Amino acid sequence: MNLNMNRPDIAIPTRAPAATTADDTIMPFEVAALDLRGRVVRLGPAVDDILTRHEYPPPVAKLLGEAVVLAIMLGSALKMDGRFILQTQTDGPVRMLVVDFTTPGKMRACARFDAAGVAAAIASGQAGGGALLGRGHLAMTIDQGADMNRYQGLVALEGGGLEEAAHEYFLRSEQIPTRVRLAVAEELRAGNGGPRHRWRAGGILLQFLPKGLERARQPDLDPGDAPESAQIHTVTEDDAWTQGRAVMSTVEDIELIDPAVSSEQLTYRLFHEPGVRVFRSAPVHAECSCSRASVEAMLRSFSQDDRDHMVENGKISVTCEFCSSAHVFAPAEVADAVASPDPAT
Repeated sequence: MNLNMNRPDIAIPTRAPAATTADDTIMPFEVAALDLRGRVVRLGPAVDDILTRHEYPPPVAKLLGEAVVLAIMLGSALKMDGRFILQTQTDGPVRMLVVDFTTPGKMRACARFDAAGVAAAIASGQAGGGALLGRGHLAMTIDQGADMNRYQGLVALEGGGLEEAAHEYFLRSEQIPTRVRLAVAEELRAGNGGPRHRWRAGGILLQFLPKGLERARQPDLDPGDAPESAQIHTVTEDDAWTQGRAVMSTVEDIELIDPAVSSEQLTYRLFHEPGVRVFRSAPVHAECSCSRASVEAMLRSFSQDDRDHMVENGKISVTCEFCSSAHVFAPAEVADAVASPDPAT
């Protein structure tokens, strides 16, 4: 639906942007006059469920929430059934973030962190995303199934946050002019028994996709140790992308997470002058793929000796890192089958 009220030359029906927000959704949009496309992600109960299951320290929860939004924005662009896996491995207090997005809209996520390191970062006032991540890499993997090859892209993390890493990835790997904004915060609301904290998250991605690829050209990467006399390749930035990038710089965190600001209202505020067309939103939800059967199969993949070493107090307990569900087995339930004696012997 086109939300532009000032373009009578366009035959697409117009209407006012929706006044109410729709949580746990991905809304694609297009600014045809500027050759821009994008997606808005709004998360409420889904991200709250993921973050509250583990009782992460607030800075860790915020960082994982940003990773969830980024994974949804990128994974929802897949044109086939499959999984998009975003994972960081770094030397900072938050050693690992993992987000598993399965098309069309199922996600799970978890974080590994050093509690003492996070506490020290909070005490020193250095608990931003870049400081918690430190240095390492961000991997983005597309898994299309057992019979298909995996595709993986890597980008270095050098003390910056996830927004910066996303920009670097698109610059180096996809070579598509791209801007990303991520926001995560706790919402405090009154309720029975006192105030309740709930996590909210949101994000917007904008890309410049002109029909003529020449218009999307970007300057070469930093030449590094090239001689001072070397000629640096420069490209004049397209006016349409200059405008789109400038508009993205005005997006504030509160606009991405405020329940009173719908995704349609946000895109209309940003692009009402050139005209913006929004498409049907797709739902997302938090759901772990673990099950008792899958955990049992995993245990049976180990040797009997390994399983024997897993026994504590007469049982084998496995807790899912994603959803914190505990699966308990008696050793006999996952023991190797004992072959029956051959009656002929």
